[in-house]
Amino acid sequence: MDVYSWFRRSSSRPQSTNNGEEEAIFGVTDQLIDFIKTLSLDTFNNFPLQDEEGANYGDGPGNVRKDLSEWQARHAMLVLSKVKEMSQLRFRLCPGRMKERQFWRIYFTLVKSYVAEYELRAIRLEKLRQMKTENENISDPSMHEVEMLETRSSALLEHNFDSPTHDIGTEKE
Repeated sequence: MDVYSWFRRSSSRPQSTNNGEEEAIFGVTDQLIDFIKTLSLDTFNNFPLQDEEGANYGDGPGNVRKDLSEWQARHAMLVLSKVKEMSQLRFRLCPGRMKERQFWRIYFTLVKSYVAEYELRAIRLEKLRQMKTENENISDPSMHEVEMLETRSSALLEHNFDSPTHDIGTEKE
């Protein structure tokens, strides 16, 4: 699936009810919006991409899930839905003048100073979630071992208490 299809399909989905909160999480601030509105066709057409970056974003099917992180893809969707100038600019540039991947590479380079802290926060939160999941997975087997040990211990204790009482009762008879 190419980037255009993914964006078209994603934009037709119902939006979150906490859109303001989501915009804050994904760095779609008033300052960013003001900056985006200053971007033009020339900004993108004259942007110097180094050969390595250009080579990575040449021909071939563009898949947003491979080209952009999940955070970047959601950020891009919010920007396109909130800033009509950006949506129009993308429409005029892609795919006629440049590939989607190149467009988003330039965009994220241009807005880096506006969104870096938000993206970094998202990366940190994801790492914390992964660490929590790993810790839960690691602690689960030991919890089962402790539970099994406690069960065995209580069974032995019950057996030890039952046996002498049973023996004493047997001796009296």
